[in-house]
Amino acid sequence: MIRTKQFLPHSVASESGADGTILLRSNYELGPVAKNTGEWLHSWADQAPSRVFLAERYGAGWRKESYAATLQKVRVIAASLLARGMGPDTPIIIMSGNGVDHGLLSLAAQYVGIRTAPVAEQYSLIHGAHGRLQHAIELIHPKMAYVVDADQYGEALKLDALNGVEIVASRPGSNTKVTAFDDLLKGDTGVDVDGAYSTVTPDTVAKILMTSGSTSAPKGVMTTQRMMCVNQTQLADSLPFLRERPPRVMDWLPWNHVFGGSHNFNMMLANGGSFFIDDGKPVKGLFDRTLENLSMETGTLVFNVPLGFSMLLDALQKDNGLKHRFFEELDLIFYAGASLPQDVWQGFEQMAMEVKGEIPLMTSSWGLTETAPATMMQQEPTERSGVVGVPMTGITLKLIPDSDMRCEVRVKGPNVMPGYFEAVEKTADAFDDEGFFITGDAMVFVDKDDLNKGMRFDGRMSEDFKLLSGTWVRAAGLRIDMLAALAPLAADLIVTGQDRNEIGVMIFPNRDALQAAGYSDEQDNGALACPQLLAELHHRLNERAGRISGSSTRVTRAIVLAEAPSLTEAEVTAKGNLNFRKVLTRREALLKRLYDDADSGVAKL
Repeated sequence: MIRTKQFLPHSVASESGADGTILLRSNYELGPVAKNTGEWLHSWADQAPSRVFLAERYGAGWRKESYAATLQKVRVIAASLLARGMGPDTPIIIMSGNGVDHGLLSLAAQYVGIRTAPVAEQYSLIHGAHGRLQHAIELIHPKMAYVVDADQYGEALKLDALNGVEIVASRPGSNTKVTAFDDLLKGDTGVDVDGAYSTVTPDTVAKILMTSGSTSAPKGVMTTQRMMCVNQTQLADSLPFLRERPPRVMDWLPWNHVFGGSHNFNMMLANGGSFFIDDGKPVKGLFDRTLENLSMETGTLVFNVPLGFSMLLDALQKDNGLKHRFFEELDLIFYAGASLPQDVWQGFEQMAMEVKGEIPLMTSSWGLTETAPATMMQQEPTERSGVVGVPMTGITLKLIPDSDMRCEVRVKGPNVMPGYFEAVEKTADAFDDEGFFITGDAMVFVDKDDLNKGMRFDGRMSEDFKLLSGTWVRAAGLRIDMLAALAPLAADLIVTGQDRNEIGVMIFPNRDALQAAGYSDEQDNGALACPQLLAELHHRLNERAGRISGSSTRVTRAIVLAEAPSLTEAEVTAKGNLNFRKVLTRREALLKRLYDDADSGVAKL
């Protein structure tokens, strides 16, 4: 197949320590790095003043802000913030999702050294998740809070933790105590915006990003200007086509998450690109809005999670016109969050060849909130998903292998955080005695004899467990395998078996798939008890058992959970990740049922 050539070939160097550790780094030099995000904004406002930077849906069309208009509004908003006496110690908490005003406020704060803290909008909009919002407010101690609509977010704005905090809303509605966002656009000529901008250095903290809280209470990651600016240089070093023509995206990924808010947002700003905000999502009832938006504007890059790509593939197969518009200028297909199913991968390859006669770079990377995020990149073409590539420029990986060459990964580089906000002990625990950030993730080499083929993500070290026999179970890899074996019946699942004799799975079902297959919704104390469904699960477990060997991968029992994972009970994070420990603790009775041989609601071999 013909593939685009706009990539940097892998080239890594390695050295081994006496203790068996491996240091892995890129052979390429890190390119020039901007001082701060304001430098990008000034550059593109000068080079391409009329080019669209930010856009969101407005009625039947789009509200668009050019680079020149963005710079002008950023400076005016920054003046209004400074006039209120705001600075590095008076953060702004942003409680709404993606939007033009959200972006302008964030850039204005960064422009003069004021920290922002974007949090998941679900924490404000879902009553039961207000505890997460309360935790963030009490940690951040903001002087200002922003929401897009004061009526829509009215319940959250009544939290005691926001007493004394100025509330700003794009649509104040009926709340007379709320400052209209338009008031910030009046500016203040009595403050020195240029002077404040001159004090913003690479070490200035630009924003505080909350971790997902999937393994502990959410922590605030101090994200500096250097982290964000270096990471965009690293990305463009790996993907030279970003510098060859201005990129364009139609993107929904939330800005409270490092992938959407730092990786994607700053990729447009750093390279003079255009960011069209997709107000749809890959969920039932909202994906039609994404398709409507794509019918109006398509991108040169596309970012999504595997579920989103699966839904998009199906839609493109049904709409030939949209398929051609989608692929005609596409340089990159980038998935994150999990491996892209191979049939989806191949479907996009085939469509690209049909439309363009060549395949865009299909890839992924690896990183964390603490690393800004991109740290490893599969920057050259590969035939399948799941590979996260090699270290990017300026980064050193410390790999600590076990006897099977499964490596714990630690990271050092200019894109790594200085620490967690107001958490000295947690910061100290996060780094080893050589200054490497301890990620807790595991990797394996695609080919241990050719390191340039890159590495594959192999789960969290903390997710692994032992059976009573002493056999180690690599839960992350097994989870991916079981999701494939149970597709499309399982939306997600948890692998169980710690301190037990057998491996089991607790399944969160794909309700649409169950309905389409004609399975009933019979329930029995928190589990689905449809005999036909249990028989199908037994068949699939048995079929898989005939194809594998070894107790570390043999799954012998399954239970289907009737209740979806709860955000309010912290079973699932705002990013959609399962909190395995919370699910197992909250549903302890169902875990016990899974290992009860007399229970008729369990599929077992």
